Formats: sequence, structure tokens, C-alpha cells
Amino acid sequence: MPAYNRELPEFDRLDTQVLGISVDSVPCNTAWEKSLGGLDYPLLSDFWPHGKVAQDYGVLREQGFAERTVIVIDKQGTIRYIDVHDIGQVPEPGPVLEFIRSM
Repeated sequence: MPAYNRELPEFDRLDTQVLGISVDSVPCNTAWEKSLGGLDYPLLSDFWPHGKVAQDYGVLREQGFAERTVIVIDKQGTIRYIDVHDIGQVPEPGPVLEFIRSM
């Protein structure tokens, strides 16, 4: 089970919404999600224009894929937290949960 799926009840209690965003197409995201056994949060596609959201947040690599990044945006639309990881590393939810609790 993906790390964020295990912690979703805690994110819900903290009045937060977990979303995944990928530069891959919807069919590719659907296949990946299925290979994981499903996700308990929405997975959005940043396919067209390719990687525009990732580019706007400064995490799109020249090779056309995005870094694994955790971003917390408050209800006013202000970025409050950014944590960038290598593409092969799955970020654990603990640090972001601690940050959200401190807000």
C-alpha cells in the first residue's frame, strides 16, 4: 500500500486533501495506479501542456519528468511547504504531517 494511503485518515482529520500529480497521460496513470492495487486519493495528469504544473512549481526536469515533490498549499493558495525527493525515493508522510500539525 502506498505510504500516503496509510495516512489518509490523519490527513482528513487535519482538514487536508492529498492529491497526486503526474506528467504522464491519464491511461498511463490509470495503469500505474492499477499496478499499485489502487490509490485512495485522486491522481491528476499534468500531460498537456506537458508538465506545465510541474514547470510552474519548478520541479520539471529537462528530460521531461518531474521530481517527486510534496507541496503543501494553504486555503489561501500560498505555498507553505516544499520537499523534493529523488525520482526513485518515495517520500514518507511523517514530515509533512508534522508540518501540517504545526500550522
